[in-house]
Amino acid sequence: MIYLDILSGELKPGQKLVVADLKAKYNVGASPIREALVQLSWSNYVNLEPQKGCWVAAVTVEELTDLYQSLRFVAAALLKQAIEHGDENWELQVLTSFHKLSRIKNVQETFDWSEWEERQHQFHVSLLEGATSKQMLNFFTDLINQIKRYRYFALANGSSSEMFNIDEYESIMKLVLSKETQKATEVFEHHLNRSMSHIQGAIEQAA
Repeated sequence: MIYLDILSGELKPGQKLVVADLKAKYNVGASPIREALVQLSWSNYVNLEPQKGCWVAAVTVEELTDLYQSLRFVAAALLKQAIEHGDENWELQVLTSFHKLSRIKNVQETFDWSEWEERQHQFHVSLLEGATSKQMLNFFTDLINQIKRYRYFALANGSSSEMFNIDEYESIMKLVLSKETQKATEVFEHHLNRSMSHIQGAIEQAA
């Protein structure tokens, strides 16, 4: 509940979260609210300060840059592992996730941004799930979950359909499945850089 309202922008960056208000809003007890806030603090969706309170975490260009720098580093290593060690089930997952993403029509008036966001999120996950390093995969999952909040912020603050480029996703998919490791990592890094630039523009526009 709180998680979805942060993603949607109903609860805005910097907004104070008061347990009593959240109880009334969601019609649940204080204990589930406090537990949810603690869990959200682990993924940096909210900031908890003892004796002071709780706020929706801010969005900043500095944090965005740090997140994407970390993501580029770990994603490159994981993608190489996935291409080298991924089996047929992994290849099928990559194909399936791309197919689901490609089914979304890029028509501005009817474009389902939230559905596209969830499907591209799963596509990114599927690309790297063939890797062998569970610790790096856990780190990657943590990073993209934090970045997800930034992507939704961008969608709510003026990002256009230019963020949707199915040809780019298709190129990544084909390079990965054809095991062109060097080219695949280069195109994937370019994809991440382009995504970060769009989000940074939204942050700066909203400031």
